Amino acid sequence: MSRPLQRGHSSWNSLNKEDVKDKEDDDRTRSPRDHTSLFLRYLASLFFLDNSNSSKVDNGFGSDTFAMGGSKNRQNIIMVFLRFSLVLIVLVAVFGSLWWAISISTASRGVIFKGYRRLQEQLVADLIDIGEISLGPSRLKELEFCSEESENYVPCFNVSENLAPGFSDGGEFGRFCGVQLKQSCLVLPPSKYKIPLRWPTGRDVIWVANVKITAQEVLSSGSLTKRMMMLEKDQISFRSDSLLFDGIEDYSHQIAEMIGLRNESYFVQAGVRSVLDIGCGYGSFGAHLFSKQLITMCVANYEASGSQVQLTLERGLPAMISSFPSKQLPYPSLSFDMLHCARCGVDWDDKDGILLVEVDRVLRPGGYFVWTSPITSSQGSHHSKDNQRKWTFIRSLAENLCWEMLSQQDETVVWKKTSKKDCYALREPGSGPSICSRVQDVESPYYLPLQPCIGATQSQRWIPIEKRITWPSRAKLTSTELDIHGVHSDDFIEDGLNWNLAISNYWSLLSPLIFSDHPKRPGDEDPTPPFNMLRNVLDMNARYGGFNSALLEAGKTVWVMNVVPKTTPNHLPLILDRGFVGVLHDWCEPFPSYPRTYDMVHAEGLLSLHSNRFHACPMLDLFLEIDRLLRPEGWVLFRDKASLIGTARTLVTNLRWEARVVEIESNSDERLLVCQKPFFRRN
Repeated sequence: MSRPLQRGHSSWNSLNKEDVKDKEDDDRTRSPRDHTSLFLRYLASLFFLDNSNSSKVDNGFGSDTFAMGGSKNRQNIIMVFLRFSLVLIVLVAVFGSLWWAISISTASRGVIFKGYRRLQEQLVADLIDIGEISLGPSRLKELEFCSEESENYVPCFNVSENLAPGFSDGGEFGRFCGVQLKQSCLVLPPSKYKIPLRWPTGRDVIWVANVKITAQEVLSSGSLTKRMMMLEKDQISFRSDSLLFDGIEDYSHQIAEMIGLRNESYFVQAGVRSVLDIGCGYGSFGAHLFSKQLITMCVANYEASGSQVQLTLERGLPAMISSFPSKQLPYPSLSFDMLHCARCGVDWDDKDGILLVEVDRVLRPGGYFVWTSPITSSQGSHHSKDNQRKWTFIRSLAENLCWEMLSQQDETVVWKKTSKKDCYALREPGSGPSICSRVQDVESPYYLPLQPCIGATQSQRWIPIEKRITWPSRAKLTSTELDIHGVHSDDFIEDGLNWNLAISNYWSLLSPLIFSDHPKRPGDEDPTPPFNMLRNVLDMNARYGGFNSALLEAGKTVWVMNVVPKTTPNHLPLILDRGFVGVLHDWCEPFPSYPRTYDMVHAEGLLSLHSNRFHACPMLDLFLEIDRLLRPEGWVLFRDKASLIGTARTLVTNLRWEARVVEIESNSDERLLVCQKPFFRRN
């Protein structure tokens, strides 16, 4: 078949120069209409070959069109098919462009901008991925370190920038992760940063240099628990007592008595396990409750300095940034047994009490709302007309939400959410918030606007806390509870057994470097148990929370932030019903936390999930975010397919991590990537 191609090529080269010149003259004198006519004729010729030439080969002799082995005939058939395909593609492109133009003309500017922004982000991500693929394993260029201004940088949160477009009334504290210039550099710790003290010493004493806070902010007035601290040379101690109360222990004891319990040790027996502390100060309330087997999640607005979230995490306690005044909390409905607010700075009467309605959404039936504020006091200078008006409004709204006021002492009030759904139907018509419709009632909102209606009343998870299994048995859900979440009991049990075995293997494999109860660094004296190197753990792909459960069953005094990626089945309600804490998150966006807040990051199957995602961000961005969240000398454990682990192993060299790949005997197709982030100091 090479000869006809050569002859055709020779025939093309043998064209007369005068013919070419005549053709060029004709092209210059031809009108646009003539060009259009020629184009249409060309399209037609693609469909209908010239029959006068189809029966001849290049040597001019006739040929049998259907003769087997006729190379020219096969070429003609192929050319017909190719030309037909070309015309079809052109027509599809023309009509597609016409449809696209019409759709754009009818779309709103907001939708157009959002679509363009997404395309822009995807284009940048694709180009970066192409660059990474082209460089391959030979790419060993280490990333540079970020500037000093990035030491406490939190992406998506910038109050000053949010004020420019007019955000106010709490909106300036919101989370906005639009098109932004991503930092492709490594965030260094402050120059005087020190490795946090091991748990539980680190709960009560932290290094001043590790957090961004001034002496004035330490000493200034704030929330109740924020003032339970004092500055001691280069450390902040949380062992001091408040002038308002004898201490946080007496405060917790008071709340228990107001509920009707002997003391705070009986919280678990009353069905309380998970607590949401809004504007938590620096986590002292949660630190005390932890000793009573309660887990407390601190949420507060972004703060550039003196951050409640940053200091709470530095103490080894659960916390995350949440723009409470502007968006729904990033938790499923009916997720917490108690909500606590001690001088948290929230105006509960603002916006017709919509924030109090949001409290009702995340509070389980029979759960408690504890509020400590001067507004509730009937004595002293705080009893102004404005405070009296606010207090009257809040009490009325709480009643319309079917809350029962259990007790009021000094500045503290305790309400109990109803356990009976029929309470809402018994209200007077038009009194209080309405019941949410199915469209409004989203079980797990992801940064959605606040809703002014009562949610989750039709949820199968509407189970009063006093009827739930108490902790720690709550971590093992019954088959009836698993049916509510659409999870088969065999799958749940198998997941738990697998993780118990995996944790045991991790211990024997990595001890005494990571999980040992008796860790020792060169030059250190032998610490006394139960001091641990690990406290804050981030599970990037939590699934059922099995990793969290296995750690607790192994007796490790850690807490786990269970993250459910948005692209996976949403088992976050199940995780919270087990008595753990967690959130939904898109790992192509920054996590709402400060730098250096986790001792270990764990992910099983996340790389596979990321590689299968249609609009995946570059893997380098994922590891840069992990590096930002990880403390110096912190650890990373990735378990995934061998091919993806190999790619990740090559990539983490850019981040200067120490890494090794470990084979897993139980599954030859999987590998374990173990990394440690070095402690780099700024020169």
